[in-house]
Amino acid sequence: MIDHEMGLPADGRVVAIEGLDLRVEPAPHPLELAHAEKIAAHWSREQRANPALYNGRLILQREMLFEKGHVRAIGHEASFASFLWWRRQADLTGACHLFGYPVLVSGDGALIAVEMAAHTANPGQVYFAAGSLDPSDVVDGRCDLHGNMRREVLEETGLDLATAQVGGGLYASYRPHKLTLFQLFRFAEPSEVLLERIAEFAKAAPEQEILRAVAIRSPDRDAQRYGPAMLPILDWYFETVV
Repeated sequence: MIDHEMGLPADGRVVAIEGLDLRVEPAPHPLELAHAEKIAAHWSREQRANPALYNGRLILQREMLFEKGHVRAIGHEASFASFLWWRRQADLTGACHLFGYPVLVSGDGALIAVEMAAHTANPGQVYFAAGSLDPSDVVDGRCDLHGNMRREVLEETGLDLATAQVGGGLYASYRPHKLTLFQLFRFAEPSEVLLERIAEFAKAAPEQEILRAVAIRSPDRDAQRYGPAMLPILDWYFETVV
């Protein structure tokens, strides 16, 4: 089923894309202005339950559109508290979320993901090392998706995407109000070497966001506690790439 407002299938089906225009406007996000008190109250409850949560800044989109092979979006800087409140809303109105997913592939064909630590916002979930776009990813009023992916992978795993071979173009997977943009990055090392490198890096990291690294060798949805954005990509990879 096509989401006619967005222009993409609403079931997460993977679609190749030709380009991006991810604008960021300087004004506050309308969501924050409209729901400031609710956001603050929700954040207070969340932080009491998990004091390790950090209210940093990210880029939260106001609107997104897929047209003629291109993804176009308008975002605003917002607090993590605003994002966390928004994603708890059943209808997800007032905002949308776009993020990059660097899909790491080992030399022996396994996908390399991470399991998030207990103190993070997604405890126990397994997904590709990634994070929301943030103000450091904005260059001349546009989001640098590739810079974001490289930074997030380096921060969480110690692996540098610059040393990997880019495996084809960009792809999109859309669920209502949430857009995953991903690309394959192929490393020469086999999975056991990459897992060991990530484990050593995570052990030495001052802030240990990940519990462990995981090698994925099948599309079995029950093999790990996958984040929802992972599932269409696993289906696509094991059906069309392997």
